[in-house]
Parts: sequence; C-alpha cells; structure tokens
Amino acid sequence: MAEYTTQRLDHLGIVAGICQEIGLAEQIDRIVGPTERQVSVGEAVQAMVLNALGFTARPLYLTPEFFANKPLDRLLRPGLTAEMLNDDSLGRALDILHEKGETEVFAQVASHALHLYGIEHRFVHLDSTSFSVEGEYDRPEEPGVIRINYGYSRDHRPDLKQVVAALLTTYRSALPVWIQALDGNSNDSRVFPSLVEAYLAQFQGEPMPYLVADSALYSEENLQRLSEVKWLTRVPERVGLAKQLIAAVSAEEMEPASQEGYRYLEVCTTWGGVYQRWLVVWSAQAEQREQVEKEKERAEKAWQALRRREFSSPEEAEAAVEALEKKWRYHRLEGGYQPVMHYARRGRPSVDTVPQRVGFRLEGKVVEKAEEIAAVQKRLGKFILATNELNEQRLPAEEMLQAYKGQGVGPERGFRFLKDPWFFADSLFLKSPKRIMALVMVMGLALLVYALAEHKVRIALQEHGESIPNQVGKPTQRPTMRRIFQMFEGIDVLLISAEGRVQQQVLNQPVN
Repeated sequence: MAEYTTQRLDHLGIVAGICQEIGLAEQIDRIVGPTERQVSVGEAVQAMVLNALGFTARPLYLTPEFFANKPLDRLLRPGLTAEMLNDDSLGRALDILHEKGETEVFAQVASHALHLYGIEHRFVHLDSTSFSVEGEYDRPEEPGVIRINYGYSRDHRPDLKQVVAALLTTYRSALPVWIQALDGNSNDSRVFPSLVEAYLAQFQGEPMPYLVADSALYSEENLQRLSEVKWLTRVPERVGLAKQLIAAVSAEEMEPASQEGYRYLEVCTTWGGVYQRWLVVWSAQAEQREQVEKEKERAEKAWQALRRREFSSPEEAEAAVEALEKKWRYHRLEGGYQPVMHYARRGRPSVDTVPQRVGFRLEGKVVEKAEEIAAVQKRLGKFILATNELNEQRLPAEEMLQAYKGQGVGPERGFRFLKDPWFFADSLFLKSPKRIMALVMVMGLALLVYALAEHKVRIALQEHGESIPNQVGKPTQRPTMRRIFQMFEGIDVLLISAEGRVQQQVLNQPVN
C-alpha cells in the first residue's frame, strides 16, 4: 500500500532557488570556516532567511514549527529536520557570525551575489532607521558591541530601547550592499563617515561608486574627512549661503530639466573648506501651493469643530481662536463671536425676558495670509544638491538630480521591507546585543535575496516582452516580489511512499 503525505512549499522554492544560485550557505561557511556543527552556520542563516521571507511573523524560537511541514530536502539539504533548527542552534550560529564580523560577512556575500548577477552600481545610497527592542539590556559595555538604549525613534516608540541599522543600497535595483547595526542613540552625522570609509575600503584599486546621502552627511568635519570619497548630498537649509541662494534665485531663472516638473541652476562655491558644485533645484511637486492647500483642508476641519462649541465668555472664545491659529502658518480666522441666549422656557421670549444664561459661538471663515504666502513663495519648492565631483562630464547636473531622487527608492524601500509587520524583525526579542547585531545582518540578507529575486523576474519579463497582472489586474513588467509570492500560494509537494521508495511531485504550480 502506498502512503501519501504533503508538504507545503508555496513561494519558498523561489527563495531557496535564489539562495542556491548565490551560494548563500556555502559562501557563509567558507568565510566562517569549519565549525563541526550538525547544522552549519550557512545553513542556519539560510533557514532564518526562509523563515523571514515566509512572512508568517514567527519569532526565531518558533523556527522548528515553521519548518515542520516544509520540504527541507528541497529548501536546505537532505538529512536536515525541523527539530535541528531550534533556537539554540540558530542562536549559536548568530554568535559565530558576530565573532567573525557580521558586517564584513554580509559585504562579501552581497558583493559575490551582485558580481554573479552582473549588477554594477555607479551610486550607493546611505540612510539609517531604528528598530524597537524588548528588554532591559543593562550590560557592561564591550568593545565592538552596540549599546541598546533610548534614542530618536523612527517607530514613534520612545518608551522602548532600540538599535539603529544603517543601510547602503544600489539605486535602480534597491539592492543592499552593506548593513550595520549601531547604538540605539547613534547620530547619523557622526557615524556615517566611519561607516562609509569601512564600506569603500573594499574597493582597493577599483573604481568607487558615488555616495548619495541626505543632509545629515553635510557638515564641515564630514566633508573634509571624506575628501577621498565622491559624494552627492542635499545641503541643509540651515546653511546661510544656501538660504541666500534659494531666496535670490527664482524658478524662471533656472534651466528646464528633461524630467518634467523640475528646473535647475548650477553654481560652484566653497563651503567647509571644500570646493564643490551646487545644483539649485526647483520642483513643481514641492511647490508651496500644495502645502497651503493641505493646511487649508486641516484648518477648515478644525474650524468647523470649533464653531460647534459654545463658550462661557468672550475671553474663552478668543483664547480658543488664538490657540488654533498658532497651529497654522498660512491661514488665519476672519470673524468674531456671537452671543447665544438661553431662556428658562422654550419658545420665542418677550422683549423684557431676561436670559437664564448667555453663551458665545464663533462665526467667520478661514482665510489665507497673503503676505506670509508671498514671503515664502520664493524659497519653497527649491532645494540644493552638492557634490565634490567637479567634472561635469563624469557627473552631469541631470544625473545628479536623478541619482538623488533615488535616495527615496533604495534605503527607504529597504526599510519598509524590514519593518513589515509580517517580517520577524517587527520588534527584536533576542536578549544578547551580539546576537541582535548578527540578526540585523540576517535581515539584510533576507532583503538581498528578496531584491535579487525581484530584479531577476523584472529583467526576464522585459527581455521576453511579457507581463503579469498586478493586484488590480492590470499588466505590469515591474511586479513586486510580494505579488509573485502571492501567485505561488498553495503549491505543495506530494510524497508517495511505496516499497521503500519515495517519489515526489509538485502540485498546483501556476499556469502561464
């Protein structure tokens, strides 16, 4: 009698396929060296990546539960069981990664993967974010180990301690090339230079990519320290020279860019002791009118709510108006208050009837502050980009603008992925700072595998002139990998055991 059992595969075959293509486990085991473990460090990391990209929101200690009904012989290797992937095995793998240097391990794996796929990157984008952490972490400081403490929370959870993760990505493919865990109260302006130097140290004798970062990088100390690095960044509005230039130059004086909705003017200047090119950019999307309209919408809602209130005195009504107007930059209230009589009896009162109580309601409308809007019209919608690449042929003005726009594509997209509530890092639960540092690296590897899969699918669709339906049924050649994963839901592996032999058959594969 044959026995039939099924194992759940879903989209994990794609994830495992990318891991195998880049030799994820083999690369890590080569870097780490022999460990005589039942589950190698590379296999443990690949298991954690599969768990993360399973999007089941399971913490690491439930990894055996995640793999209990999965075909481990296909996803990892024959001979592995779900029980072998317990929290002790995974935790010790994280310890070994930390001892070896998790950031350096990630950089080597990522570099190998990009080389294997033939992906070159002319620009790398740098940014950071924070992850909330559960626990106290009151431990003595150790060299090379992050401090988990309170800091500025991008998660809006100031009540929790945190770890900061810095990420470097390529532009067009948003592929991570460097990820590093930092202290919970790290300041971008202070830590970015050393991080950049560590990353670019890999390019010995090779052309280095341009570094693109936000205005946190732009300080006199940083620009002088990074004199050997070609950078592109936004000039902070606090810089006096930038304020003067933005106020002095109108959009009409700028040259239209090939990208619709942009104009620019290029100048050269010296700031912080560094001679550099500045690109003053005007963006229609960032124009002041949009800000005015958004504020007006909020003001109208707040004003209607205030009009429904009744105040006990004119002074109380005036105080409420003043408090509301303080929240607005471009608007004010025009009008006043009217008395509201309250009588003991219903109906029309006689002329000599004395009201039992008098209240006050506000009347009027929201109007624009014309002078304020005119005053800021000149500078809103404009910003300044700066670079120390003085050769306009190597980095033209239009490419500067295009590259900086990618700052919102690479790291930001990566952080959205890592902060997905279905990802296992929604809030970190590991009790060791060393293991958290290594887990941040594993998170980066999960992002790398996801982004490589997405890159591969998009390239294949474009090369063959094909498309797939997106979430609303429209054809696209640039689907997200999450969409592809959805299309692979319900794929199972059927195991047929008979006469000591086991045959496998994949069921419910998507039809072209």
